[in-house]
Amino acid sequence: QVQLQESGPGLVKPSQTLSLTCTVSGGSITTNGYAWSWIRHSPGKGLEWMGLIEYDGSTYYSPSLKSRISISRDTSKNQFSLQLSSVTPDDAAVYYCARGSGTIYFWGQGTQVTVSS
Repeated sequence: QVQLQESGPGLVKPSQTLSLTCTVSGGSITTNGYAWSWIRHSPGKGLEWMGLIEYDGSTYYSPSLKSRISISRDTSKNQFSLQLSSVTPDDAAVYYCARGSGTIYFWGQGTQVTVSS
């Protein structure tokens, strides 16, 4: 059973960079064919897919976030990470890491991120 766990600061100041890490257990992020996504949910915007990194390291981002988002990985730790720059209060949300893209097979529990000075 694949398990995902998000970690990172719960409070980020406006204009700073949000950084989160997802630690995966029960499966390798380099397993052929798998994609690993970051998704967020806020009351105002609902569920939003942000981007993904594939098993081979390829990345794909939502067009609306492309100028601010970066997803990377550390295969030695079986982790993948999200960086979102120049955050505003609109970026406040529960952030989830997940396995899959169009269809999500496994979700992390989510982590609340607040944007405030």
